Amino acid sequence: MDPVVRRSPRRKVTVIGAGNVGSTTAQRIIETGLADVCLVDIVEGLPQGKALDLAEAAPVVGYDVHICGVNDYEVTAGSRIIVVTSGLARQPGMSRDDLLARNAAIVGSVVRQAAAVSPEAIIIVVTNPLDAMCHVALAASGFPRQRVVGMAGVLDSARFRYFIAEEFQVSVRDVRAFVLGGHGDAMVPLPRHSTVGGVPITELLPPERIEQIVERTRDGGAEVVALLKAGSAYYAPAAAVVEMVEAILLDRRRILPCAAYLQGEYGIDGLFVGVPVVLGQHGVERIIEISLLPEEQGALQHSAAAVRELVDKLPA
Repeated sequence: MDPVVRRSPRRKVTVIGAGNVGSTTAQRIIETGLADVCLVDIVEGLPQGKALDLAEAAPVVGYDVHICGVNDYEVTAGSRIIVVTSGLARQPGMSRDDLLARNAAIVGSVVRQAAAVSPEAIIIVVTNPLDAMCHVALAASGFPRQRVVGMAGVLDSARFRYFIAEEFQVSVRDVRAFVLGGHGDAMVPLPRHSTVGGVPITELLPPERIEQIVERTRDGGAEVVALLKAGSAYYAPAAAVVEMVEAILLDRRRILPCAAYLQGEYGIDGLFVGVPVVLGQHGVERIIEISLLPEEQGALQHSAAAVRELVDKLPA
């Protein structure tokens, strides 16, 4: 008789929130075969229905990972990553500040439940206002700072890269760009560190055109909201999350701009702020401090002050 081949335990990712961002994130994860996915939502039938729909696509697309939809956290136990997308979506005319109190209660509740059954997981926060929700997740989970990270800079940098590629009519693959700071109006795109084919865009475009692209990047989420008229972006946010998930699960040690908890880096202490990090199997493996001009450092401090204002408004 042939010996029994024992398979190693499969990787599992919990995605909390079965709305557009959560369900699209789940779809991207299983289509790439990265891990099994547990899709969790408080609405009965919603995660189950979306999970079944995704499962029925498997014979066509060809993935063989498992997806389940649930309303509680028992089957999510042992997840390597917890992705938090649950919360209210921003509507036209609604600022991120308006979301603060209600989403803080939601994020705190779901993180406590998910972390209790997956105590070794890494948490990726997506819910807005993102930087403040990272603080909520850190407190609710009790995890070390390395294992709580926010998806902000990856999305904002992707938007910046797209707008630059559109300007030059070149492939997005030849564009590199960094956006630091909080995920909001005070984000800090860095044109000096943004390149086309390795050449800084500051050498290729006049300052006024660069500023227009920077402003469009800052307004990137609001532009989508205004066009949709109901709901907010989800394709690009989901793609950004999965880039982070892949970096962690496969220990890619990618250098990505993420919301990380700073303890003195960049002169900022006790805040989640978007900075370049090395993202690998242990979460935020290292925070990279790049040199900033005085005006760039000032903009980053201004952005951090905006985050601090939000955090100070969090319910006790």
